[in-house]
Amino acid sequence: MKLRKIIFIIFFLLFGSKSLIASNSVGIIAEINGKIITNYDVKKESNYLKILNPKISNLSNEKIIDLSKNSLINEIIKKHELQKYVDLSENNEENNLFVNQYLKDLYTNLNLKNERELEQLLVNEENYSMNEVKEKLKIEILWNQLIYARYGNSVKINNELLLKKIDKLKNKKKKEYLLNEIVFKKKEKQSLEILTKNIIQSISEVGFSNTATIYSISESAKFGGKIGWVEENNLSEKIYNELNKTIKNEYTNIIKIGNNNLILKIEDIRIKDIDLDKKKELEKMIKFETNKQLNQFSRIYFDKTKLNFVINEK
Repeated sequence: MKLRKIIFIIFFLLFGSKSLIASNSVGIIAEINGKIITNYDVKKESNYLKILNPKISNLSNEKIIDLSKNSLINEIIKKHELQKYVDLSENNEENNLFVNQYLKDLYTNLNLKNERELEQLLVNEENYSMNEVKEKLKIEILWNQLIYARYGNSVKINNELLLKKIDKLKNKKKKEYLLNEIVFKKKEKQSLEILTKNIIQSISEVGFSNTATIYSISESAKFGGKIGWVEENNLSEKIYNELNKTIKNEYTNIIKIGNNNLILKIEDIRIKDIDLDKKKELEKMIKFETNKQLNQFSRIYFDKTKLNFVINEK
């Protein structure tokens, strides 16, 4: 299958055994279709996650272990699925370019100047090497390409609606929001009311960022739910109305989006003068909407794929 290229918002996460992690002995923590995860693997992943989102260090050791194990389980599932379609050992020049771009986005997101500074953070015998980090990014890139190959034609963009939004921006200033998100949905036989109560309580106890890491099913969870700056014209009316009545450093009411539930926190707000180039503005809006839909397809496809795996936790 020929995979087509596209970069869209990604970033992943998610599972637990506890006592072995603190010891020096190597033990099996989980097994996924014959692939084992050891306490040493979990330790390395937890150190990596702490680099991506330092705030998780404030969580309990047990919770960090759960998050690290789930992150590894998700990666194994993606890797296994990808092997049906591509040779992961192939050294593809185009994918190497994507890896380098993702790596740059990664260290920039961490407020680092270059790859060397990231490598210094990784200098720990229980953390990944730079090559291992690049391999993890490669899996995410290939996963995104797989999603695009499968669902790219299913993306629906209403250009007319987007153009109407652009027309409303003429001769105006544009508001932008710096957002964090928690995307969640209840599991079968789970109470949405109880889940929501637990999330709100968690925000109060450990903060929005750590709650996103614990509960969110979005790829942004690994970065504490961080989305970045979002222009108001890229928001749906429902989301914009909620944000418009929410102040800086506060979070919205629960917003129902399809089968999922969304909570947004406003980290900052800024107003920018509009130097409107209608064509460029439309291109940006189409890219944003495409990325949003592909992320939704990615979650759906992953959930379906996960059903084919037997996960045994020790």
